[in-house]
Amino acid sequence: MNSQITSKVLMIKPTKFYYNVETAVNNAYQKDLKEDPNLVQARALNEFDSLVEKIKSVGIEVDVINDTSTPYTPDSIFPNNWFSSHQDGKLIIYPMFANDRRLERAKFLSNLKEIQNKTSITVLDLTYFEKDDKFLEGTGALVLDRINKIAYCSLSPRANEDVLKEFCNLTNYKAIKFHSVQNINNILTPIYHTNVMMGVTENFVVICLDSITDLKEREKVITSISNSGKEIINITLNQVLKFCGNVLELKNLKGDRYTLMSKSAFQGFTKEQLEIIKKSSEIIFSDITTIETYGGGSVRCMIAELF
Repeated sequence: MNSQITSKVLMIKPTKFYYNVETAVNNAYQKDLKEDPNLVQARALNEFDSLVEKIKSVGIEVDVINDTSTPYTPDSIFPNNWFSSHQDGKLIIYPMFANDRRLERAKFLSNLKEIQNKTSITVLDLTYFEKDDKFLEGTGALVLDRINKIAYCSLSPRANEDVLKEFCNLTNYKAIKFHSVQNINNILTPIYHTNVMMGVTENFVVICLDSITDLKEREKVITSISNSGKEIINITLNQVLKFCGNVLELKNLKGDRYTLMSKSAFQGFTKEQLEIIKKSSEIIFSDITTIETYGGGSVRCMIAELF
C-alpha cells in the first residue's frame, strides 16, 4: 500500500545561498534586499541548521548533503525541485527552468543514488524535455496525493503539460491540472509552483481555492479532494503570500505525524485552521525569513522526501 508520508528526508546545506537572478523572472516571492552576500549566507545557514535540528529532534531521519562553492548554485537549498523519490523504487529526475539549477542535479545525483542505494532504485530521467524548453520542477510543480495516485499541477512556465503527461505515464498517476494566480500589490500573476498554494497530507489538504479563477477547474479540484476523503483547509490569497500553502507532513519511526511549516506560515494561519491541522498531526515551525525572502521558497521546498 502506498504511503503519503515518510520518516526520512534529504536536505542540502547551503554554502553560497543568495538571490538567484535566473529564477526571479517568474518567482514573485524572491526579494533582493542587496545585503552583503556573506551575511545572507550566514543567516540562511543558521535558519537551515535550526530547522534540521527541529526535524531530527522528533525522530525523523535527515540526510544532509553539503553544497559546494563551485559550480555556483544559489538555490541548492531547495532539492525537491529536481528529483522525487517513490515507494516503488522509482527516482525521477526533472527538467529545470533555470540553467544554474540544472547544475544541482550534476552535483548531487551521485550522493542521492548512494543514499538511495540501500534499496533497489529505477532512475527515470525527464531532463530531455529541456531541449524543447519544457519543464516540470519536481514536487514544487507537482503536489502528490501518493495514496490515491493523484498529481495536482498548476500549469506555469515551470510546469509543462507535456512533461506532466509523461510523468503520469511513467508512474500511473492521474493528473488534475489547473491554473492558479497570486495577488501581489493588487496584480494577479501566475503562480510558478503548485506547492505555493497547495499541500496534501494524510487527512487534510491546504489549498487556496480563490487562486484558481476558472470555476470549472476549481470545481474539478474540489471534487477530487472530496472524493479522496481529505478535509479542505481553504486559505486566502493573502495567506499564500505568507507561505501557508507550503507545508509538508512527515512521520517519525513510531508513526507520530508532524506538519512542517515556516514561522511566517504558522503566524498566517487562523486559530481554527491550526486546530484542524493539530487534529491530525503536531505542528513544527521554524523561522526561515532570510531563505523565504531571498529564495522565494519555504519549508516544504527545503525538504525532499525519501521513500
